[in-house]
Amino acid sequence: MTEARPVAQALAGAQPAFEQIVRRYQRPVINLIARIVADPGLAEDLAQETFVKTFRNLAAFDTRRRLSSWIFRIAHHTAVDALRRRRGRQVPLDEAGADPALRLPPAADPVERESLGRALESALRELRSEQRVAIGLRYEEGLSYEEIAHVMGIPEATARTHVHRGRKQLARRLSDAGWEPSR
Repeated sequence: MTEARPVAQALAGAQPAFEQIVRRYQRPVINLIARIVADPGLAEDLAQETFVKTFRNLAAFDTRRRLSSWIFRIAHHTAVDALRRRRGRQVPLDEAGADPALRLPPAADPVERESLGRALESALRELRSEQRVAIGLRYEEGLSYEEIAHVMGIPEATARTHVHRGRKQLARRLSDAGWEPSR
């Protein structure tokens, strides 16, 4: 799907074109927001808010950029704004539950895969929010460091640092839990 075409069609009033955009990005947007707010129900509500903002501001989209980065930036700002509004009512990360979006590659042993998945989910919950978001954008959504920086509104070097430190923390926590990298 070329990104400029559905945007142009949606701007011309073609509702199916915007629905196509929503279908394509709905799950990744919910996943991103859930990493930030640690509340799946709130994440779904904020995803709807994100797509309303996306629709209202579609004319401002720069077609030279990736649509996903632009939508993720709107989602990021929407989630951060929601956290600011909810100060004091945030759910601690250890009570937030596992990230349902986490998907591991198939393993030979389903029990081992499930155990590794739980260990990874636990390790991810222990990361700082910025690191969790940056890692998700990098490895789940495949964004470049430049795009991560744009989405999060930070310098590219900071995005690289969040990913690097997050990966180191994940490796250390998984190693502490008995999971060693395969050589």
